[in-house]
Amino acid sequence: MLPLFKFKCSFMLISMTGYGKAEVEFGSKKIIAEIRSLNSKQLDLNVRLPQIYREIEMEIRSLISQQLVRGKVDFQITYEDSVDSTAVPINGEVFASYYNQLTQISDKHNININGEPILQTILRLPDVLKVQKDETTDVEWNAVKAATSKVLEQIIKFRSQEGDVLEKDILMRVDLILSLLEKVEPFEKQRINDVRSRLIDNLNGISKDVKLDSDRFEQEVIYYLEKLDVTEEKVRLRNHCKYFIDTVKLDEPVGRKLGFIAQEMGREINTLGSKANNADIQKLVVMMKDELEKIKEQSLNIL
Repeated sequence: MLPLFKFKCSFMLISMTGYGKAEVEFGSKKIIAEIRSLNSKQLDLNVRLPQIYREIEMEIRSLISQQLVRGKVDFQITYEDSVDSTAVPINGEVFASYYNQLTQISDKHNININGEPILQTILRLPDVLKVQKDETTDVEWNAVKAATSKVLEQIIKFRSQEGDVLEKDILMRVDLILSLLEKVEPFEKQRINDVRSRLIDNLNGISKDVKLDSDRFEQEVIYYLEKLDVTEEKVRLRNHCKYFIDTVKLDEPVGRKLGFIAQEMGREINTLGSKANNADIQKLVVMMKDELEKIKEQSLNIL
C-alpha cells in the first residue's frame, strides 16, 4: 500500500487550477511525475502509467482524490532508462542445440541448407530468446511514491498561491459592491421626489375636467412609492455580502457555497435595478452587476 502523505492542504481559498512536475532518480532510471488540474464540478481524474506500474494505479488514484478533492486532474508517470534494455539476450545452449540438430538432420538426409537463413529460423524457435518480464522492486515502488508525493506537494502549493490571488480579487470586488450600494442612498430622496412630481404633473394634465380627491390621491402616491422602496433589498444585499466575506474565511472548501451566495446577491441587485426609476441608480446597479459577474467567474475556480 502507498502510505498517506503527511502534508495536507490547509484551507483559506484554494484554486482548482494547478500544475506540478517532479523527477526522482532510481538506479539507471529517471521517474518523472507530472500533474495538472482545471476547475470542475467534481473530481474528474485521469491517470496514465507505464504498464509496469499498473498494479498500483488504484492506490495512486485514492491518494490523489484525498488530496485534491475536486477538479479536472490529469496525472501521468513516465520514466527514462539510461541503460539500453532493447537488446534481448539469446539462450546460447538452446540455440546451439537447435543448430546441431538441424545440421545433423541435413547431413543425414543430404539436405543442402547452405544459403538458407538458418540463423533467423533458429531465432524464431521456442526458448531461444530470453524474454524477461519487467519486475518492479520495493525500492522502485518507493521511488514512484516519492515522485507522486513531490508532484502533489507542488500542485497543492500552486493551488494555494492561486487561491490567495483569487481571495484578494473577490473580496476587493465585494467591497466595491458595498461601496456602490452606499452611493445609492443620496439618489433615493431625489428619486422619490421625481416620481411624486411626475405623477402630479400627469394627473394635472388630465384633471382639468376631472374632480380629484386629494386625500385619495395622496394615499395612492404613498402606496406606489412603498412599492418602489428598496430598503429591504439594500439590507439583504449587505447581509449577503457579509455572509460571502465570512464564508471566504472558513476552514473548509467553500467554492460551491460562494457560488450560491453570489446568486442571492444577484437577485437583490436585479430587484434594486427594477425598482430604481432613476438613471443614476441604474448606472450604479450596472456597475454592481459587472463586479458580481467577475465574482461568479472566479468562484467557479475555487475549491
